[in-house]
Amino acid sequence: QVTLKESGGGLVQAGESLRLSCVGTGRTFETYGVGWFRQFPGKEPEFVAAISWGAFKTLYADSVKGRFTISREDAKNTVYLQMSSLRPEDMAVYYCAAGPSPYNDSPQKYDYWGQGTQVTVSS
Repeated sequence: QVTLKESGGGLVQAGESLRLSCVGTGRTFETYGVGWFRQFPGKEPEFVAAISWGAFKTLYADSVKGRFTISREDAKNTVYLQMSSLRPEDMAVYYCAAGPSPYNDSPQKYDYWGQGTQVTVSS
């Protein structure tokens, strides 16, 4: 069983940066792949980035490639999403999720989800 909690969201201007954190509980957190998803009002969750257990592989959506970086610090049971050059279209609720697959862009592959953190980008 893994419980996830996101933090770090907030209001920024276009072009600025934010770092989201996802802290997981459970002694086996380091064995899970972790993904970040975002959800726009009335839409299904959209894949943003994923990182494998052991951080040997990362995966990014084309829309964030080169601007966002996912990383993990297993000693702290934490996965980060560093977001740079934010755009108004990045504004959404961001969720982290954990699952047994090494890394995956499908929400159905993740078993555990956090409650989300709001990212607001003003133009």
